[in-house]
Amino acid sequence: MIYRDFKGEKLSAMAMGTMRLPVIDGDDNNIDEPAAREMFDYAFEHGVNYFDTAWGYHGGNSELVVGRALADRPRDAFYLADKYPGYDLSNMGKNAEIFEEQLRKCQVEYFDFYLVHNVCELNIDAYLDDEQYGTVSYLREQVKNGRIRHLGFSCHGAPDVLQRFLDAYGDDMEFCQLQINYLDWTFQDDEKKVAMLAERGIPVWVMEPLRGGALCRLTDEQAGILAAVNPEESPASWAFRFLLDIPEVVTILSGSSTLEQLKENIDIFSEERPLSAEERAALDAVVRDLTKDDVLPCTACHYCTSHCPQGLDIPHLLALYNEHKLTKGGFIAPMALGALPEDKQPSACIGCGACEAVCPQQIKIPEALADFAALMK
Repeated sequence: MIYRDFKGEKLSAMAMGTMRLPVIDGDDNNIDEPAAREMFDYAFEHGVNYFDTAWGYHGGNSELVVGRALADRPRDAFYLADKYPGYDLSNMGKNAEIFEEQLRKCQVEYFDFYLVHNVCELNIDAYLDDEQYGTVSYLREQVKNGRIRHLGFSCHGAPDVLQRFLDAYGDDMEFCQLQINYLDWTFQDDEKKVAMLAERGIPVWVMEPLRGGALCRLTDEQAGILAAVNPEESPASWAFRFLLDIPEVVTILSGSSTLEQLKENIDIFSEERPLSAEERAALDAVVRDLTKDDVLPCTACHYCTSHCPQGLDIPHLLALYNEHKLTKGGFIAPMALGALPEDKQPSACIGCGACEAVCPQQIKIPEALADFAALMK
């Protein structure tokens, strides 16, 4: 197992995520606990020392299973991470109630790592309103009390959302967890976000390294591009090796659903194997192929916005449309749109065509926004 240093502690470069544990009969709330326990034991015995859970995973049952799976292990033999569930605005303000319950469910007296969860367009204002909700103030107090050893945050928001959070709380945050993979490195401005964190000396944890498994389901043509350069590598190996090459990355969460997946992933983390220039070029070619059909070529020049009678932020809406089309669903676009007023939604487009007339890329903007609105119904 590869290990990375964090403030004098050695964290396994692969962390075990628990959002996608094995379940019974396809019921996400019904974890197959014997199968999951076998996975925990295997991970522990093969050098994984970082385990990540959250309030909402598996309908609230992930924390319980994690607690039972680690209960017999020496407390100083593993690092446990949990998160404050601000992705659901109804949780805001329930700081002590939720935190105490999380400790109880996980059967621990402290969390090694604790995150302000899923900072995004939908909840940034609530997280920043510390006077009303007191989330970060409460978590700061738990750090002082020794019940949180390291405080950080996760972020699915755009760079401007990340910047607002850093401006308010950057001095309190010891690490940041981002969705990073070789597709999103440019597609979701991951490179820019990592640079923003690096300026503050904040190390990076990685979530969704395989983009929910999508990067393991390449077409034959895409897989062939990679195989022509290195036929021995699995799709997962390409993805993880890309991430291990990013200097700011400390640990990478891998959420396996089977023991076989877990074993394969642990094998990948057995040694450092930096990508060659030829391998990087192959990954770039795969990204181009992944985005060639569904992604509109918007360059965010903003010519369109000055001509929109509705005052829509068209580049932002098209970026969300691209994300939703490429993902074939997912939560990021609906989450971001949920923060917008009704008159700024894609459905507010009146189809006048003024934007399309000045678009240098000749994008059929009204058509795209109409499709986006239909997808959101």
